Amino acid sequence: MTSLPASLWLKILLGAVIGMISGALARWIGMPLPWMLGPMLGCGVAALAGAPVHGPSGLRVIVIPIIGVMLGAGFHPGLFDHIGTWTGTLLLLPGFLIMATFVSYTFYRRVGGYAPVDAFFCAAPGGLNEMIVLGGQAGGDESRIALAHALRVFLTISGIALVFALLLDIRAVRGAASWVAVTDLSLLDAALLLACGVIGFYGGKWLRLPAPQLFGPMIASAAAHMLEWVTVPPPSLLVIAAQLTIGTVLGCRFAGVSLREMGRDMLLGLGATMLLLCVTTVFAALLGPVAGTSLPQGVLAYSPGGLTEMSLLSLAMGQDVAYVSTMHVARIVMILFGMPLVFRLIGKTLIDASRKDR
Repeated sequence: MTSLPASLWLKILLGAVIGMISGALARWIGMPLPWMLGPMLGCGVAALAGAPVHGPSGLRVIVIPIIGVMLGAGFHPGLFDHIGTWTGTLLLLPGFLIMATFVSYTFYRRVGGYAPVDAFFCAAPGGLNEMIVLGGQAGGDESRIALAHALRVFLTISGIALVFALLLDIRAVRGAASWVAVTDLSLLDAALLLACGVIGFYGGKWLRLPAPQLFGPMIASAAAHMLEWVTVPPPSLLVIAAQLTIGTVLGCRFAGVSLREMGRDMLLGLGATMLLLCVTTVFAALLGPVAGTSLPQGVLAYSPGGLTEMSLLSLAMGQDVAYVSTMHVARIVMILFGMPLVFRLIGKTLIDASRKDR
């Protein structure tokens, strides 16, 4: 990052300032997950308004492991006593992914008039980066695919947080007791948490885990906490800084997007996300009789948001982080392995149809 031009540094600084102000405002008004949602919304609005903002994307490699270690701190002995009840959720997950992708694809294709390849990769509720790469290699419009997935994550997180707070009266867990000061950690605690982040990060990449920057440190931290080698999470200031960074990066993804030029794509992204959330709610409701899972927990488990963001949201809402994170990891694995296989079967048909459309 030291070689970045001065103009880019100024854009990053502006994004950081807007993110911090937005986070503080969100915290003041009592928004759930304020230090991520506040910057995400504030920077998103600023970016769409034409402000020269840029997210500190280079810091994600540092802050994502912090979030992973924090999420792992929510694990404790006895947490998996009811893991058998997760089976129903996992069994329904492939059906949910098929239905969600089909509904979204049909919407983009029939309502939006997207070329089949674009519609296919915009529809899949998988990782943003992976769908952009796969879609670009297949001849899709990378900018359109990127916008669709950025909107999906953005709207999913915002919408669920607001619905939980306004309709279900489920609000962020708050209170002084949850604050962890730097001085609350011993040197051994700090060393163990740091080791969880570093070893988990490199171990996750070596094992080729999905979302290794998050999932590797999360597994290492979970093991350390379940074995009670360490019993405290990372300091709250570090966690807040990590959330501010993630929220700012998400919001600044809309920099350079013109409302006039991209307005139609954004409206289609809104419509597709609403349909996805409707499918999510239906399948989450099915989890009640099938697995005895509450509707809020089922919605968090199936919602097509990012693994990091949905895990954070479940923690903020006092839900089962292990359950929600496991389901999102399973979703990512199924999408990453399933989409290329499906595309091998129907890819030529989609590409030929896309060329005719264009």
